[in-house]
Amino acid sequence: MSLRKEDALSLYLDDPSSQSRIREKGVDLKLSAFCLSHPKAFIGVYSDELTAYLRFQYLQGLEELAGSTILMMNKESDTGPQYRLYVILKNDLFPQNEKLASLQISGYISGYQFFSPPRFQIVQWMKQTRLFESAYDRPVRKRLLQLPRKELTSAVAKFILFKVRTDRRVRAQIEPDLNKPLTPEDAGDFAANMIDVAQFYHIPVDMLLGIGATENNYLDVRGDLKHAIWKKHAHRGDIILKRKNGRVLVSDYSVGPWQITRETLRYVHRFYLHDDRDYSQLPERLRPPKRLDLDHVDTDILTTYAGLLLRKLLDDFNGDVAKAQGAYNGGPRDPNLQYSDGVSLVSNYARRILSMAAAGNSESIEQTKLKIVKGATENPGPDSGVQ
Repeated sequence: MSLRKEDALSLYLDDPSSQSRIREKGVDLKLSAFCLSHPKAFIGVYSDELTAYLRFQYLQGLEELAGSTILMMNKESDTGPQYRLYVILKNDLFPQNEKLASLQISGYISGYQFFSPPRFQIVQWMKQTRLFESAYDRPVRKRLLQLPRKELTSAVAKFILFKVRTDRRVRAQIEPDLNKPLTPEDAGDFAANMIDVAQFYHIPVDMLLGIGATENNYLDVRGDLKHAIWKKHAHRGDIILKRKNGRVLVSDYSVGPWQITRETLRYVHRFYLHDDRDYSQLPERLRPPKRLDLDHVDTDILTTYAGLLLRKLLDDFNGDVAKAQGAYNGGPRDPNLQYSDGVSLVSNYARRILSMAAAGNSESIEQTKLKIVKGATENPGPDSGVQ
């Protein structure tokens, strides 16, 4: 049985005499050199656990940090708990400094500081990291909508903020329409809308989360700007690009965080007008008007349309989630199952992580064998503005 590098290093730091036993288990590392010479850097501090853990896993997946070890620890402060992220890099300080500087310029991290913590602190941080990973990897026992509303809304909002802030267009500031950043309050409103719509149409919240992340990472910008379709005749609000043989070519770009095309909006709105559900049960901000104005559909109403479309697709495909998700992208005649697989990956991840967070994972963590001891790490590293 082989050991992960992190476990092997932790074992060595606990007991340097164990190096030969570690090698016998398949880890061929000069662990003493690794501990003493590999650069270590502080790369982020967060005030809530969920945001920190999402960032932790995000950084773990970066190709630029392949071969590095990301650590997550918590520390009590005068203002409440702090969750800090560190990285143990490959050997050779100067190339690693260039790497972190490049990550900062690209927006993956907001800053970094090198420092040299004592061995016992690295041991504690590794234990805490394994603790967090174990807590968030537990089986999901409840659907998201079964969790407390306040905690669920908060968790969904943090997930939305995380996806927006790590989107390439936001990091690189390359989209003109993204100059106004999404605030925590905006994310909270969006999360509340998503939950209300999911409850009203009886669709899973994680399905909406998966669709929104896959389509546009919840960004309220237009997409598929060159997409156009031929129609027999134009309708009110159509943007006519060409006329030929008695037909018209009209723009059919996608709008909002749900990337619903203009023609699909027409289709869903017609269905809404004949829908017999009691829309007084929806908050007023989520009730579509009787008349559709394609050029002025706000994000709240788009969330309702997205929920109604998914509900109809689920009904049309007799509850087949894979086909319904695929049809959201490829249409009912040609469901895009590859797209559906991508949606499911995000949905399953969101359900697992958010279930743990919304259910109150601090309680679950306390039930694990490893305990986070207040004050166990005397020097948590540089106090800086790194976020």
